[in-house]
Amino acid sequence: MSKPQQPLLTDTELELMLILWKLGESSVHDVLQVLPAKRAMAYTSASTIIRILEKKGFVASRKQGKAHLYYPLLAKTEYEARTLGHVVGRLFDNTPAALVARLIDHHKLSPDEIKELKKLLNKKE
Repeated sequence: MSKPQQPLLTDTELELMLILWKLGESSVHDVLQVLPAKRAMAYTSASTIIRILEKKGFVASRKQGKAHLYYPLLAKTEYEARTLGHVVGRLFDNTPAALVARLIDHHKLSPDEIKELKKLLNKKE
């Protein structure tokens, strides 16, 4: 029996999670303060999205006075690995090398980036 697929974040959920990963424990107000000025979001919308993140198990909260403070339960690196695993499995037939090949073929890499990739691959051998 296969393990149930962990949920992936919507674009808006990810936007708010990136802020929570950066700030750590924060109120909805704190999160809204970090959003770019051109990205208008109502307090109630942000609060609803963060509560959805809590239901999905990405964040937890504690009450402080009248406010709730939210903090990530899942590290950003863990979510990155989960998302890459999803992409490799769904788009690249569970072949990580195919993902890496596509990245290399379609993105201009600097000599330093190429050197870093070689270093990472050598560590894996």
